[in-house]
Amino acid sequence: MGKLDGKVALVTGSGRGIGQAIAMKLASEGARLVINDLDAEPAHETVELLKKSGAEAVACVGSVAAPDFAERYIKTAVDSFKGIDIIVNNAGFTWDDVIQRMSDEQWYAIIDCHMTAPFRILRAAYPVIKAQAQADTERGVEVFRKVVNISSTSALNGNAGQMNYSSAKAGVIGMTRALSREWGRFRVNVNAVAFGLIHTRMTSADAKAGATINIEGKDIRVGLNPELLKSHAQRNPLGRGGTPEEAAGAVYLFCLPESNYITGQTIAVAGSPQ
Repeated sequence: MGKLDGKVALVTGSGRGIGQAIAMKLASEGARLVINDLDAEPAHETVELLKKSGAEAVACVGSVAAPDFAERYIKTAVDSFKGIDIIVNNAGFTWDDVIQRMSDEQWYAIIDCHMTAPFRILRAAYPVIKAQAQADTERGVEVFRKVVNISSTSALNGNAGQMNYSSAKAGVIGMTRALSREWGRFRVNVNAVAFGLIHTRMTSADAKAGATINIEGKDIRVGLNPELLKSHAQRNPLGRGGTPEEAAGAVYLFCLPESNYITGQTIAVAGSPQ
């Protein structure tokens, strides 16, 4: 038996990258997964990958920022697995520029994805979480559930050209602290993980080459300058950026029974002190 055997875990943005690594890690310990991605193909590919590994998984495709997504996502979990044990608010992207060139569209796109979407998902989960906690009390058992919100070291330190992203990720930390106080009575641990440089398709691309990804019909510039990557490696005590699997490991720590008395905390996963 795994440490998460039978637990139902919802991981947004889990069709690829860090989210997929989180899903695979939780599944390796017995969790059942509700996979989400903006695009259907990676979401279903991850579901199939999980099933081949012996895990149970279903997909809920769509933008986390859509007004109707949260209710649909929670319903998928309840209809498929009859409950919720772990929620990982991971979905996100960056749309960078300096403040004088940042549009309202850029600002709200990042705020909606990183703050409004987790808020709606957690709000939609409330009646399910409350009912499960009440049922546990009636049965005389103590069951802890987990929320892990994904923040960033950009929230802790700021980052030039990321006014929208730094602000949204700082808001995630406030959200985490507030909800930990609200949901403690339901035996829910609410924590956050602040990632530093993790090598994914968004960070590994060469920004000088004009790399982009398509988000809902918009080509968003991604990637880092090679000189910046080299400088980061030289300054980082561990000498490199992190892998998606290492990022997933930190989220996993907050999902374990051993973290049952830890709540409202944010840990930096950056290979260095912050």
